[in-house]
Amino acid sequence: MKVTVFVTPKKTVLDPQGAAVGHAMEHLGLNPSSDVRVGKTIEFDVDGTDTPELREQIDKICDGLLSNPVIEDYRYELA
Repeated sequence: MKVTVFVTPKKTVLDPQGAAVGHAMEHLGLNPSSDVRVGKTIEFDVDGTDTPELREQIDKICDGLLSNPVIEDYRYELA
């Protein structure tokens, strides 16, 4: 099963990289309709099926390794 984790800065945290990308987009003639946020995507495979136990393990990995819960949010998709 493939796990795709999306990590983004929390809405309350300044995102200078996102602001720079937003300004660059405006310079190129595209005005984003909302703030641009820059994050990261992590993909990995796990054995097993979608169960509450697997999701608990993925949450532990996301909270303890893949994101900084103080300044970042995450979500993930299983496929």
